Amino acid sequence: MTDAEILQELRQFRQENRQQFEELRSDISGLNNRLGEAEDRIEKAEERIQASEDAALEMLKLHMRLDEKLTEMESHSRRDNLRIYGVAEETEKDSVNMLSFVDKLLREGLQLSEEVPDLQIQRAHRSLGPHPATGAPPRSIVVKFLSFKVKEMLLHKAWQTKGFKWKDNHVNLDHDYPPSIIAKRKEYAEIRKVLKAKNVKFQTLFPARLRVMHEDGTEIYDSPTEAAKDLVKRGYVITTMPAPPPASLTERIKQLSWTRGKIGEKTGYLPMNYIIRVRAGERVYKVKRSFVGNREMGQITLKKDQIVVKKGEEVNGYLKVSTGRKLGFFPADLLLEL
Repeated sequence: MTDAEILQELRQFRQENRQQFEELRSDISGLNNRLGEAEDRIEKAEERIQASEDAALEMLKLHMRLDEKLTEMESHSRRDNLRIYGVAEETEKDSVNMLSFVDKLLREGLQLSEEVPDLQIQRAHRSLGPHPATGAPPRSIVVKFLSFKVKEMLLHKAWQTKGFKWKDNHVNLDHDYPPSIIAKRKEYAEIRKVLKAKNVKFQTLFPARLRVMHEDGTEIYDSPTEAAKDLVKRGYVITTMPAPPPASLTERIKQLSWTRGKIGEKTGYLPMNYIIRVRAGERVYKVKRSFVGNREMGQITLKKDQIVVKKGEEVNGYLKVSTGRKLGFFPADLLLEL
């Protein structure tokens, strides 16, 4: 092969390599564009997810406020009611009706004088539900009075005497709480049993808190778990520890919106919307001075000391940057690379 032929082969090989490199460069450029589009879509999707979570949290907060208001209104509607516990089933069958039976029960049990001629009972009935099985506690009796004062007078009399005996059964009176509050108050049952055994005075506060008069002072507990932990520290024996309440939907959404991070030697959780994802090769900048951008020109508004990530090359003195939630152009001379 002559020198001319070798030179021709080299030129042809060089030309083929140049074409292949151009194709590779074109492919890489296309991949970069697609990657940029994917990043933009992911960023927008993350913004939509964050906005959806924020909206869901606001809706849940509204739901909780409405639920609390509904419970408060239900409690108010029951303020003229009281419940009688411990009266055996079928005891009332010999009376004309439940109203006359309850009137007789309260007068004899609380030893009411003739100064209270009329208890002003409007309605009375057993709590709704199936007839209890043999040996099970009887259903309570719900009584509605026409007068709140009469109901309170009877309730305080019962509390002063710690209930009364009726046909060999101990009878107690209490407010007629909504079912949700009754369920929460029942969670203190084991703790109240322990305190009674130790002759420690306590009071179940509305809606579901416990006040305990210890020798060294009075403590108010907001949950059975809190009360049990403190009582165990004080030497009480709690055989069945109350289970901690399950995380609410609000708390679970908040946990999804937080992540674990580290600053120096400190480790902890911080909100996701305070974090910018930085990928390999990306450059990070700090805003030196606040700037109000023109949205129509694709610019973004940033405040001094905000942190941004570079997402594109400089064009006419502007860099394409991202805050993690916003993407746009910002003056390059107002950015300090970190």
